[in-house]
Parts: sequence; C-alpha cells; structure tokens
Amino acid sequence: MQPGWAQPLPPAHKPGAIPLRPLGLGDMLDGAFRLVRFNPGATVGASVLVAAVAMAIPLGVTAAMTFTGDSLEWFGASIEDPAYSPGGSEVIGMLVAFGSFFLGSILQAIGAILVAGMISHVAHAAAIGRKLTLGQAWAATHGSRWRLIGLALLSGVAFALLLAVATTPVVVLALVVDSPVPAILVGVLMFLLLIVAALFMTVRLYLLAVPALMLERTGVFGAIGRAWQLSARQFWRLFGIWLLAAIIVGFASQIVAFPISLVASVVGIVQPDLYFLATIAGSAVSTVVSAAIVTPFSGAVTNLQYLDQRIRKESYEVELMEQAGLLSR
Repeated sequence: MQPGWAQPLPPAHKPGAIPLRPLGLGDMLDGAFRLVRFNPGATVGASVLVAAVAMAIPLGVTAAMTFTGDSLEWFGASIEDPAYSPGGSEVIGMLVAFGSFFLGSILQAIGAILVAGMISHVAHAAAIGRKLTLGQAWAATHGSRWRLIGLALLSGVAFALLLAVATTPVVVLALVVDSPVPAILVGVLMFLLLIVAALFMTVRLYLLAVPALMLERTGVFGAIGRAWQLSARQFWRLFGIWLLAAIIVGFASQIVAFPISLVASVVGIVQPDLYFLATIAGSAVSTVVSAAIVTPFSGAVTNLQYLDQRIRKESYEVELMEQAGLLSR
C-alpha cells in the first residue's frame, strides 16, 4: 500500500443487521427481517408480552361472567331466537365485557408505544452488532417513557383537531342548506384533504420523531423538530417505504387473524352459550398475533429509515462504525 492512502474498511463494515451506508428499499426490508431475527426476544417477545397481558383482562372478565352467571347468555339466545330481548342484567354484562375489552385495547396501545421506544434502542444496537436483552431494552427507555407517551398523545390531539376542522364545514352546510349536495361535495373534498394532511403530518412530524426522542434523548418538541429536519426533501421516499411496510404487515396479520376469527365464529355457532366468549377470545388472540407481526416489523423499518436519513445527511455511519469498533475514535 502506498503511503498516504487510507486503508480500506474491512469486510466487517456490516457488523450487524444492516450495512453501514445509505440504505435502499431492499436493505430496509431485509434489514427489518434481520433485525427481528437477530433479536426476537426484545422485539416480538416484548410485543407479545404486552398484548397478552392487556388482552388477558377482557378474556378473564368475559370468561368469568360466562361461567359464573347468565349475563352473557343472551347472545346465544338471540341467535336461536332473533326476537329475544335482553334484560337489564344482561345489558350490564354486555357493557362490562365490552368495557373490559376497551380497557385492554387502551393498555395494549400504550404498551405498543413503549415497545416502539424499546425497538429504537434494539435497532441501534443491532446495527452495530450488539444484542440487547428484553430487560436491557426496557432499561434503555428509562427517562424517556413519559415523553414518548406525550409525543403519542400530542399526535393524537393534532389528528383530532384536523378531524374537527375537516368535519365542521360539512356539519354547518348540512344544517343550514336544505339540499344535501353541497354538504356531500364539501365532505368528499374535506375527506381527501384530511387524508393528505394526516399523511403529511405522519411522515414529516411523527415517523422519525420516536427514534429521535429515544436515541437523541431530546424532548417532545425537540424530537418533532428533528423529524422535520431529517425528513426534509425526503417525503416521498419515507412515505413510500412506510406505506409498503404497512401493506406488508397488514396483509400478513390478516392472513394469520382470519383463521382465528373463523374458528371463533364456528365455536360461537356450535355453542351459542359461548358465543360472546368465543368472539372476545378470537379478538384477543388475533390482537396478540397481530402485535407479534405489526409492531416489531413496522418499528424496525421506521428505525432503519431514521438511521438511513442520518447516514445520508449527517454521515452517521462514521459514528456507528466507531461504536462497532471498526474505526478508532
């Protein structure tokens, strides 16, 4: 080697799940699968654990009400006799069962948000060839958990405001104009604008904010600012990869959930007294199975997009190589 020439990087410039360079679409998808396979415990395991604990609430409540009383038997009776009218205790039982499922769904959503934060640390570690345990990934989120929940709540409020802005003129037109045509036309237009605005906000303000908040230890608004900075002039690239990943996980989760729902429906028809329990059980199991697919893969893709943007705009691969021990500091 001639003096003055830099020594080339060794073949280990891919120390972990991804090559430390700007990533293409294939790198993203392959890297997401590799990341999940590299550390299934802190990705799939965490998602399944959270979903299983959350769904145990409605499943336990419904099972207890099914086998210790008759407050849910009217679902079976209504199948055999459509004219059957439930009594007060049966309506209360239904409300309690649905309420427990709603509570479980809320807890599962909060848990999924926290798991997404864990996956940020798992993805960063996997990129440099390190494997975090479930406990280490959880510990890495210490100090950022409430900010992460705050970011999700702020995003929810923003989307709710968008929805209010979009529906207000439609409601006003429906009230003050006799003909429904103007309200329908404006409703279609506002719906399209709402979709565009929601997608823009998701890609530019939220998509990369979660990994930025977790890995850069910034605040909620600082993370949103970083997401805006990193996604500048990259909207269509980020949107396309995000949409493709959403289609993949949506299709996969539906394939898995369909037979579960089918079995639950058959059980409910064969055993009418267990109809409601079978329905809740099918929904709970489908939620757990979907969580095992959606959260890990989607989170992996999002975090690889974050790393890719930092590599493209900030030469972040140099820092990653130093952390992996490929370069001396």
